[in-house]
Amino acid sequence: MDAKIGKFFESIGTFFIAGDQIPLCDSDVVIGCEHEVAEAEKSSSDEMKKECRMRLSWALVHSKRPEDVQRGIAMLEASLAGTNNPLQMREKLYLLAVGYYRNGDYSRSRQLVDRCLEAEPDCRQALTLKKSIEDHIRKDGVIGIGIAATTIGVLVGGLAAIARR
Repeated sequence: MDAKIGKFFESIGTFFIAGDQIPLCDSDVVIGCEHEVAEAEKSSSDEMKKECRMRLSWALVHSKRPEDVQRGIAMLEASLAGTNNPLQMREKLYLLAVGYYRNGDYSRSRQLVDRCLEAEPDCRQALTLKKSIEDHIRKDGVIGIGIAATTIGVLVGGLAAIARR
């Protein structure tokens, strides 16, 4: 019985503190990618420039810094229109979904990850991200219901106290 109670409280704790499986990137990696892009812009082929920009976009949307994430989103959105290759399109959609997820825009992130999964239904990265998005949406809903219930309880308690007087 104690084991069941322990598992119950562990699952509640995990619900509220569970992290996602999306990797984070340090600013050193972002700086390294920025230098790589600058070097590629000087003398590399167009293909090498695109690869360097993709690595920088990846680093930016996985960054711990919100301003980096926003820059990554802007870079990816700007490059999306000129993408004809389905594999590159899927990768950019996935990275955009990660960026919006990091910014807390879960509905936009879910739209993008769904588009990514249309292109490649068994993409494990996208499936993992979709699960993380749904977990956050579910958790936010439970927290919202809890706040609403608490507010109603306080109001009813206040009205009851007023009625007693």
